Amino acid sequence: MKAEQEFFAAGSGPWHDVGGGIAERVLSSGPDGMLTRLARWAPGTATDQGVIRHEYVEEVYLLEGELTDLTLQQTFTKGDYACRPPGMAHGPYRTATGCTMLEIRYSAR
Repeated sequence: MKAEQEFFAAGSGPWHDVGGGIAERVLSSGPDGMLTRLARWAPGTATDQGVIRHEYVEEVYLLEGELTDLTLQQTFTKGDYACRPPGMAHGPYRTATGCTMLEIRYSAR
């Protein structure tokens, strides 16, 4: 279970570089990989691991910018949302202009 948190200014915490042109601002985390974060992709960032699959549920909401799924050949923009159950194939991705997203990860159990 995640720790209790009352409202706080989500934009006040520091950004941490996680590599590959991506920075994160963790809003909350918990056991088994539970995570809520803001992720900021710099312009020109691309994932290089090919199609992505993971063991957790992932929800993503684009807050600004654009993100292109290279497999689908489709670009997503501000206000677009995805919910990916464990094992769902997605990506790889590229952003020409950069983007910021809200990402929520949790176990399917």
